[in-house]
Amino acid sequence: MAKQTYIGMAFAALLWGTGSAAADAQAAFTIRFYDKQVYYVSEAPIYVQVTITNNTAAPFRFKLADDRAFSLDFNVRTMTNRSIEPARILIRKRTQYQHVYFREITVESGEAFSFVEDLRNYADLSQSGTFMVQGTMYPELYRETGSGDIRPLESNRLPLSIRPPSLQGPDGIPLEMDAETNAVLAREKLPPDEVVRYLLSARQKSQWEKFFLYLDVEAMLARDPVRQRQWLSESEEGRRRMVARYREDVRNATADSDIANLPIAFQIERTTYNEMEGTVTVQERFRIGTVTERKRYVYYLYRKDDIWSIVDYSVNNLGTE
Repeated sequence: MAKQTYIGMAFAALLWGTGSAAADAQAAFTIRFYDKQVYYVSEAPIYVQVTITNNTAAPFRFKLADDRAFSLDFNVRTMTNRSIEPARILIRKRTQYQHVYFREITVESGEAFSFVEDLRNYADLSQSGTFMVQGTMYPELYRETGSGDIRPLESNRLPLSIRPPSLQGPDGIPLEMDAETNAVLAREKLPPDEVVRYLLSARQKSQWEKFFLYLDVEAMLARDPVRQRQWLSESEEGRRRMVARYREDVRNATADSDIANLPIAFQIERTTYNEMEGTVTVQERFRIGTVTERKRYVYYLYRKDDIWSIVDYSVNNLGTE
């Protein structure tokens, strides 16, 4: 049975800190985005992965509350060092007199313990802007009067950019934002060959928002039967996470690495299409060490609401030169 303690507390704002030398000697506390993506002012989660790493010779022990709000905190500040207000749900939890259930976790030497939290449960991120995020971990649970014998662990600082709400274009087509200029990226009624040219040019410039603009991610996920079954069984939130994870995997070349390859040059050879479906054949060149590798790609497109999107592709090697 989980242990419990009573905690009746009022929320106190946390300040930036450097952490304690004793705590740092016991464990390292780091944070990173779980599924890094473009974040907007909305209710969509901002998932942060929390990791406790024990690089010492002795085991590191701490209490982990079932409700992570009593083990963890995030201090979010603007670039002018103004503190962002805590989320209402966090204030409500910490001002109630309640049971706090927890587990005792032991991290052995050389091991790490991780979990994922939604940053919106800790900070009021209802405004757009650029922020710095720092986590605080309480090994003896969060308490108004202190945190026990072990001082809190402070994490690295993580930059966070939140954009204004996404806009809707003609016919309800969602608009994306250019990461470099913050200008609206609207999908246009381009023919299939221009859609492919747009994608490849964006990849050459590492402009990922443009790269994904005409790529039907849901259709790309459905190419894999396992992922397709997972997609069908997921909730709406779960599907959003799948899309975000797929985009991150493509950027990291761990999924559909062929379509994410960086071409040094490309030439569209043939384009065929009817009212709803089309194919575009492209010869692409890639620099591999001291040689140039040639590949022929066939992109398959589908037309919906007068917008052509890439739904599949195939690739054949043509040798080197």
